[in-house]
Amino acid sequence: MTETAHLPAPAPAADHRPSAARRALRVLAILACLPYISLKVAWVAGSRIGIPAGSVLLEHRQMMVIANSVSVVADVLVVVLALLLTQAWGRRFPAWLLALPMWAATGLLAPIMAGYPAQLAVALVTGDEKAAAPAEPFLDEWVFGVVYGGFILQGLALGTLFVLYARDRWSPLWQGRLGELSARASGLGTRALAVAGAVVALVPATLHVLWAAGSTTGLSARLIAERDSDDYVLEANRFLFVAVAVAFTLFLALRRPARLRVRTTLALAWTASGAVGCWGAYLSLVALLPDPDPSKHVPGLVQLSYAGDMITGFLLAACVALFLRRRSAGA
Repeated sequence: MTETAHLPAPAPAADHRPSAARRALRVLAILACLPYISLKVAWVAGSRIGIPAGSVLLEHRQMMVIANSVSVVADVLVVVLALLLTQAWGRRFPAWLLALPMWAATGLLAPIMAGYPAQLAVALVTGDEKAAAPAEPFLDEWVFGVVYGGFILQGLALGTLFVLYARDRWSPLWQGRLGELSARASGLGTRALAVAGAVVALVPATLHVLWAAGSTTGLSARLIAERDSDDYVLEANRFLFVAVAVAFTLFLALRRPARLRVRTTLALAWTASGAVGCWGAYLSLVALLPDPDPSKHVPGLVQLSYAGDMITGFLLAACVALFLRRRSAGA
């Protein structure tokens, strides 16, 4: 039998119309996508709004069109998810087909929601706008505020909608505390995946700590020259998500500490594994794109940290998926 077949059916209800609060969250999630989609569509059409003269983005017109078109499709997916999570037909949607894009969306948005406000706070406290000016212009400053602000609103609205949807449809899967779980829920396969993910995570976690602390190990001369407070916050943020992903997935697999709630553990393991795996995959892909300028090539150790994040996140996510499958089979 498939995983979907084991999932408990949603409780029957006479009225499947979404509440006013859910409708408001749906509208917020959709509206929050508009600034990002509008900018990307404008750039695909040839506009230079928000792109300063001499920006590296103007050097590779064809690559920029492809990348921005993919970004538009990804953000349109957020709109689709917002509708799916608030419509009656969304209750009948296959579990795995919903879980995968929601895991990816959660993983891509969560680090921005945590990291961007932290970067603003650090810059405000230290007065460090930029420790070193970039060698080449990239985007106007206002673009980052508009885009990341939209991402944060998307994350808040879409995340809340998913929590409400999951509570209605699958709440029996995360009731109780870890000590009350049966041995079947976290069998040998679950523990093996969690331990494998924890071992792989040692490499990227160590590199993130070194770079957050100011080390230049493995960095190119260009990266060293352009480092600022944002980079230190970014590395600390990446380490934090790796640590949370490993810790809470291990808690889930080992069913310890016994008094920790399953829903808390599962939520943190889900979110952090998505953040580590999806951003690792995205940055790995970007690092592999060809560039004729040797100074812009991503150093090998940096690529290793991206690959380590990707593998860690995927292993831990597989552990979470296996845990949910076994819980749904027993529900």
